[in-house]
Amino acid sequence: MNKINLGVRAKDKITGFTGIVISKSQWLTGCDRVALKPPVDKDGKEQEASWFDIGAVEYLDEGINAIEVQADKTGGPQKDDPVA
Repeated sequence: MNKINLGVRAKDKITGFTGIVISKSQWLTGCDRVALKPPVDKDGKEQEASWFDIGAVEYLDEGINAIEVQADKTGGPQKDDPVA
């Protein structure tokens, strides 16, 4: 799988969509993808993550360290979880 790590800020080369890599998926058929979570919009509303082929995503900067968002207890399924 591509070396795009969780927590980095990345951009889809095709659409220009940018966000933090919050998830990676690796499929049996060879389709590896990452979910990019964009910042809130101009009104402070949370935006949904979108999935992109990992080959079309480029690293921008360090983004956020996973330790900074680590919780004592993890939650259940997420609405943007591709297998939920």
